[in-house]
Amino acid sequence: MKESFTRKELLSRLEGAAARVYDPREARAVALLAAERLWGVRRIDFSLDPGAQVPADGLERVERELAAGRPVQYTVGWTEFCGRRFEVEEGCLIPRPETEELVRWVAGRMGGRRGVRIVDAGTGSGCIAVSLACELPDARVTAFDLSERALAVAARNVRSSGAEVRLLRADMLGDWSEVAGAESCDAVVSNPPYVPQSDEASMALHVVGYEPHEALFVPDDDPLVFYRAVAEGARRVLKSGGELYFETYHLLAGEVERMLSGCGFAGTERRCDLFGRERMVRAVKR
Repeated sequence: MKESFTRKELLSRLEGAAARVYDPREARAVALLAAERLWGVRRIDFSLDPGAQVPADGLERVERELAAGRPVQYTVGWTEFCGRRFEVEEGCLIPRPETEELVRWVAGRMGGRRGVRIVDAGTGSGCIAVSLACELPDARVTAFDLSERALAVAARNVRSSGAEVRLLRADMLGDWSEVAGAESCDAVVSNPPYVPQSDEASMALHVVGYEPHEALFVPDDDPLVFYRAVAEGARRVLKSGGELYFETYHLLAGEVERMLSGCGFAGTERRCDLFGRERMVRAVKR
């Protein structure tokens, strides 16, 4: 194998590998992301000096992984979320831009309060908990997950960020006895599994082939199973007037809101993401 390639050749190789899985527009975006994060070549650099040499180290491995549909974030080993770098690997859900909007909503509501206590249920990579701890440095943030692998990733992200986040291994479907003191929290936030199992057949390989199914899918006959469990747990740990925030499946936001109203929450509110889909719900404990 050649020891180096021109920038133009590098992009062509990466794009060609990604095109086996993605449509042309997505393949180019994946190739550009890999080139920038693994070789330090920015989009503009391909126009300014396409003939500049870049080392070939790792190129064959990256090509194989992109052609196999492995998410570029796993290949790179990290992704950006709320302007910060978060480590990701298999067994840990890749943070999405839509979840940034949920973080901004919570931070905006909790900002200006001193010593707020926040619980992140099902933390995964820790992106929500760490981002909130960084945005609200006076807050006390607890985050939990059932997956030991995800918690290991979250712990590394907590350390690298310098944020103060208490991590616990606990089950969203459990009794939350170790999560926080009764009626002591100001906010609970959660991005639980919510994709109906029947959607799996139509989803992209880079999602269903690599990301953890337990963090994605719910039974078709009980799609609100995690929302109900988190709502019950939140009722135990939220103080009166405390707030519960969910990221939701866009077709279930209304059902989530009605469920919350039926189990003792008030002041429910839905919000849309940047694409106009209802993806967030907030409710207040009476």
